Amino acid sequence: MSWPPLRLVIADDQALVRTGFGMILAADGIEVTAEAADGAEAVAAVRRTRPDVVLMDIRMPRMDGIEATRRILAGEGPHTTRVIILTTYDLDHYVYAALTAGASGFLLKDVTPEHLVAAVRLVQSGDALLAPTITRRLIERFATREESEPATLHRDLSDLTPRELEVLRLLATGLSNAELADRLFLSPTTVKTHVGRILSKLDLRDRVQAVVLAYETGLISPGGRDGGT
Repeated sequence: MSWPPLRLVIADDQALVRTGFGMILAADGIEVTAEAADGAEAVAAVRRTRPDVVLMDIRMPRMDGIEATRRILAGEGPHTTRVIILTTYDLDHYVYAALTAGASGFLLKDVTPEHLVAAVRLVQSGDALLAPTITRRLIERFATREESEPATLHRDLSDLTPRELEVLRLLATGLSNAELADRLFLSPTTVKTHVGRILSKLDLRDRVQAVVLAYETGLISPGGRDGGT
């Protein structure tokens, strides 16, 4: 299969991680345009090289990966850069904050070479990097905010049709497109169309942000309970 060109920045404060990931990706024809040892370097590298994807560690000196992700995505022009968060824990308490900052998903640092390459190409294609089971675990763990923390997302869902609201509710429980199609007795193509319209109407980057928004707006509550309309 012929893949489109892919340019990538690796941001991690461990040189061995940067080197190892860079070798794996380069062997598959992915161009590593720059490496960064902290968040500030990552922001500068993205502005300088305009990559398609950034592999972003969370815990780094000077500027952490969350702030770097926020700055990178806030400063986007016509070129879309997508961020994949790197973490050593599958439920790192920083991950939810990174997703709300606009990251397209996350990977564990012990990811296999094959999964690393597939994940980077998946995100480049515009999809989100959260397996359904991880979506459920992550969002249920982190979607609830402390009462003292102000809500950061108030989005009007009234533009969505009843069917689109139904798709969004199920999507937020971690169902894949294939599972949505089975549940709703629709074709995968129709489901993909519904998901695309939801993202467009709500001005969302990908399905990760759609999942986050469903919880933030109370459309669904942790545990998969319908929050009502």
